[in-house]
Amino acid sequence: MTKIPHATIRPLKTLNLLSQEEIRRISNPSEALHRLFRDCALAILNTDSHQDDAEKIFHAFADFDIKLVPQSRGIVLEISNAPAQSFVDDNIILGIQAHLSSALRDIIYTDFKILAQHTSPTSAEITDSVFMILRNADAIRPNMTPNLVVCWGGHAIPREEYDYAKQVGYQLGLRNLDIITGCGIGAMKGPMKGAAVGHAKQQYKSGRYIGISEPGIIAAESPNAIVNELVIMPDIEKRLEAFVRLGHSFIVFPGGVGTVEEIFYLLSILLHPNNKQKIPLIFAGPEICRDYFTTLDTFLRRCLGDEIAELYQIIIGEPETVGRLVRDSLEDVRQNRRQAQDAYYFNWQLHIDPMLQHPFIPTHENMAALRLHRDMPRHELASHLRAAFSGIVAGNVKAFGIREVAKHGPYVINGEPELLNAIDELLRIFVREKRMKLGQDESVYKPCYKLLDD
Repeated sequence: MTKIPHATIRPLKTLNLLSQEEIRRISNPSEALHRLFRDCALAILNTDSHQDDAEKIFHAFADFDIKLVPQSRGIVLEISNAPAQSFVDDNIILGIQAHLSSALRDIIYTDFKILAQHTSPTSAEITDSVFMILRNADAIRPNMTPNLVVCWGGHAIPREEYDYAKQVGYQLGLRNLDIITGCGIGAMKGPMKGAAVGHAKQQYKSGRYIGISEPGIIAAESPNAIVNELVIMPDIEKRLEAFVRLGHSFIVFPGGVGTVEEIFYLLSILLHPNNKQKIPLIFAGPEICRDYFTTLDTFLRRCLGDEIAELYQIIIGEPETVGRLVRDSLEDVRQNRRQAQDAYYFNWQLHIDPMLQHPFIPTHENMAALRLHRDMPRHELASHLRAAFSGIVAGNVKAFGIREVAKHGPYVINGEPELLNAIDELLRIFVREKRMKLGQDESVYKPCYKLLDD
């Protein structure tokens, strides 16, 4: 892989103003904060690479480093052995420079201002933390009517699915709607790229393409080139909460286990008895994905009952219909927020169960402790299913999970046989449709989990 041996760049905006302690900790190789920033920076500099294996990226660029150097006019970032695709004629691409600045901003703010305040935060304090990180990143915009559409879906998808996501994004852009995604490629890039064209046709010059990531996943899903607002949350739970607090409507395109995790997260919130408001949720894909959504709908009904289908719409094809329905749903959101006297820019009144807020660490012990039984309250079952799929995502794509499985063997998941059979059938379909990462040997899938009946 081609590397740039040495480069220096200046961070953008106000990041020249850092304290000596901030500079010391983020530049000291022995500090965890330095390793965190280094890994996120490498992922950002790896933008547009076809490599989505975090371990392979870290191995290929083991000699990469980045540190802050104080100067009379502020600081510079000194970079060693960076991926060459982020440079043009030895100059870093401006969008990459902005993303590096965003990562530095979020990591420093989170560590010094958020994590330092609370060792055992309450639910309300976690929500406040999510708000403050988003506000510090200038993602909170008052005096704007609801127009943020969250798009979820797989990052490794066939061309026809990508083109469809782009067509839907185009219809959203024609209606001056902005996009939030997990910031990667595939079904995350497609809606942004389509919306950018729609915005251009409408001469809508303030288009927002918000990418929300977190350190554990960013190496596998580097920010795509359309993202113009990158926010790095400290963990997956705050990332997911940022989606639902910031977004006004949701579209789910076909994806794998990560997409199912996101679906269960949102459904758990919608099922909670303390939440009476509706969040518009559409499952959408091209005609070739009709069977995918039939399978997904059947799976959700098997897990959570037939009534769960009342919380979402499935639309096959018809991107214009998707755009129109989203636009109409946002008017309902505006009226409901106004009647409830809730902010347009942050969904304060949404109740999120603490299990969805506190980080789920995918250790073997935590995975084995999950309860998967259909006699549980449905919102609790959805939360446990979310955690189970989060662990499977970790075992497939996150450096920590991959190392855990390599060291201790597959995760063990316990539960009711019917539920476990439903999970197993869905995952085998994902493998067959190549929606699951297969690892070193692409011809054989080695599950990172084992399902055991209680």
